Amino acid sequence: MTSVEVRIDDGVAQVRLNRPDRLNAVAPVLVDDLLTALDTVAGSDAGAVVLSGRGRAFCAGHDLKEPTPEGDSRARLERLQDVTRRLRALRQPVVAAVHGYAIGAGAEFALGCDLILAAEDAVFAFPETGLGLSVTGAASRLLPQLVGPLKARELLLLGERIDAATALRLGLVNDVVPDVHAAATIWAKRIAERPHGAVALAKRALDASTDIEAALELEVSHALITEHTPEVARSAEAFRSRG
Repeated sequence: MTSVEVRIDDGVAQVRLNRPDRLNAVAPVLVDDLLTALDTVAGSDAGAVVLSGRGRAFCAGHDLKEPTPEGDSRARLERLQDVTRRLRALRQPVVAAVHGYAIGAGAEFALGCDLILAAEDAVFAFPETGLGLSVTGAASRLLPQLVGPLKARELLLLGERIDAATALRLGLVNDVVPDVHAAATIWAKRIAERPHGAVALAKRALDASTDIEAALELEVSHALITEHTPEVARSAEAFRSRG
């Protein structure tokens, strides 16, 4: 069973994270499967995409119960960052359908999308600084564009969780809806019905002033600095010991 499902129906590509037993937490296999799914979408005739998660959460961030893989840390981190790159590079707009937790890398996956809809139970957070880590999904550039520089500093430096209503008030999400997947699919279908070329150009124009690559390079440099600090080791061990 793949950790990411992809299905194209009525002009809309449905991409679903599928590790529900781990709250769709990020592990190398999920990153690989998500990139493969996005490549499938890129080569399809879909006009829009919905990114969602199965089970009780959108994505609960990095799976701290997974051991850190051996090998080239930069390559591994850049592989994770490729999710943001692929989401932004798709000609099709992507609607994130967020329910439950969107924490850390999960919140960054949502930020990488073009539109974000939240369920009433959605919870967002960027806890990296509390774990001795660095954001890696261009949150340092994308978050200030959505909520403003001061509020972005608050969210990244304090790492506090915010509920769906607060996310809407801050401008982190487009809307809060009772049935988030259904609403996201409706939005995606409306986009898919428009001329694909014009939609792709509009997406590209909106991204033109966002230097994603500069943000990703700075973040991966910071992540390499923080990755092997004692604070990170202690945080990971404390999480694993909680079972």
